[in-house]
Amino acid sequence: MEHIPDFRTTTVEALAAAVASGEITARQLTEVTLARIDTHNETLNAFVAIDADAALRQADAIDQRRASGDPLGPLAGIPVGIKDLEDAAGFRTTRGAAHLADSPVCGVDATEVARLRDAGCVVIGKTNTPEAGWIGDTFNPVFGPTVNPWDLRRSPGGSSGGSSAAVSGGLVPLATGSDGGGSIRIPSAVCGMSGFKPSLGRIPAGPTPLGAGDLSTVGPMARRIRDVALALDVVVGPDANDLRSLPHPGQSFRQACDNPAPPTRLLWCPNLDGSEVDTEVLAITRGAVDRLAQTGVEVVEVDPLIPESFGAFLLLFYGSMVPNYRPLMGTDRFAQVTPGLRDVLTMADERLTPDSVEEARKSAQACSVALAEAMQGFDALLTPTTVGQTPVSQHGGTVNGEETAGWVGNTYPLNVTRRPAGTTTAGFAADGMPVGLQLVGHQLADVRTVALTAWAEDVLGFDPVAPFGQ
Repeated sequence: MEHIPDFRTTTVEALAAAVASGEITARQLTEVTLARIDTHNETLNAFVAIDADAALRQADAIDQRRASGDPLGPLAGIPVGIKDLEDAAGFRTTRGAAHLADSPVCGVDATEVARLRDAGCVVIGKTNTPEAGWIGDTFNPVFGPTVNPWDLRRSPGGSSGGSSAAVSGGLVPLATGSDGGGSIRIPSAVCGMSGFKPSLGRIPAGPTPLGAGDLSTVGPMARRIRDVALALDVVVGPDANDLRSLPHPGQSFRQACDNPAPPTRLLWCPNLDGSEVDTEVLAITRGAVDRLAQTGVEVVEVDPLIPESFGAFLLLFYGSMVPNYRPLMGTDRFAQVTPGLRDVLTMADERLTPDSVEEARKSAQACSVALAEAMQGFDALLTPTTVGQTPVSQHGGTVNGEETAGWVGNTYPLNVTRRPAGTTTAGFAADGMPVGLQLVGHQLADVRTVALTAWAEDVLGFDPVAPFGQ
């Protein structure tokens, strides 16, 4: 099976085409995936659960369909990892939490997982996440830390860091993530991937509701944005299990990425909430913006647009986790919760009242209106994806050499305002780590935002491959 392509250099689209043509079988792809996980996962700790037998049965069923002449789905044979905040039949959803480590095995898939499976994906296993997806790093008391394939001392970001490490490390070509404060965009950026946070409800999140229901959306993750778009085409659309689910946008995400129309005017805001931006990150992303401007696009720089967004985020994100943890508070089991998460849950619980939640929602609305007004007349908004540099595993990122939890300052405001947002590689820091450029679209303009991310990916021309596994 040496002819099976390296997932770090071959697109999902090419792999699916090879399965459809018979050049590669779904079983071959699955066997190679399982072998690569067996070889490399002990180092990366990207996967926390695998069911090889079930994966091979799925693959064999796909190959039998092809042999019988039955139609195949657009992602037939593609191995996929499922973030451990999302249900997948045959696996526990532990959410990285000690008190959920022995949860019953799920009998049904979450809607996104079911749609990927229906499109022909082979579900390999569950990928690691920080407990409850609470932070932009990936470690928890059940499975430990996941590391970044670009530098094994560093974080792969979070909370979808198991998925970003699995994809950028070449274990699987496709995975799922979720994004309540940057949890798709952060790991995509620091692992040299292009990523996309859809509008809230664009991909249904049922049947198990996410903790941060006012902010968090699920979505597929891949190395390049056109592969993300290919997966989006099979998972978007309404579902009765999610009352927030949106109508289908009426366009193909993948087709919109074919020769995408370039923008004419772009807004550039280095720090959405007023956070200090690392000097090197700013230089790299500003250089990327200058390259985009050289195509003839007008770029206008503005001061921080929504500096008041963090208070709303804190209540709506961490406050929404409190009901799930309140039965543990005041008991010995609360000591098993990740220490930093214990602190923020306690703080959020003290502030959580009907009035405070209502004020947070009003603040989020005001931030959304302010952002909409600022973006009028512009195709999109550009920012550094993160304001700081990639953390050492289990530490904060750095801004001008100082460790800070606020290194992800440009991501969470887009959850507060519910804007679609993509990220692609802007360049590399002196230490070799990727740096991301974020592209923010207008409200509900998901297809156009993905297309603009593809345009920026093309103009900037980066197709980075993580050195791990070479």
